[in-house]
Amino acid sequence: MGKKLKKDYEAHAELFKALSDVHRLQILEMLCRGELCACKILEKFNFTQPTLSHHMKILCECKIVNKRKEGKWIYYAIAPNGCERIIGLLKKFTDVMEKECFDCVECTEIKKRN
Repeated sequence: MGKKLKKDYEAHAELFKALSDVHRLQILEMLCRGELCACKILEKFNFTQPTLSHHMKILCECKIVNKRKEGKWIYYAIAPNGCERIIGLLKKFTDVMEKECFDCVECTEIKKRN
């Protein structure tokens, strides 16, 4: 497997990891309404500030969320292209299903059964 393909899979897995946690999905829903201070996000959850930092680090690392620091406060917002990254990845996978797939062993077997 090529290095670029492996890197792509790792990035895709990180994106799905970010979306696979209930709290991170709730945080994303909150951020859909606009930028929020970390303290405002924390008010809605029954966990500690380090736990929030962990969740936000994951969301920021996969570029779904941006953060900015103002004094001692940290503000989070949905990244301008964050949603497009998610939609693009899902579209990439669903487009493969609609098109003729490359002739790998798995796809050849599926085509034979259909």
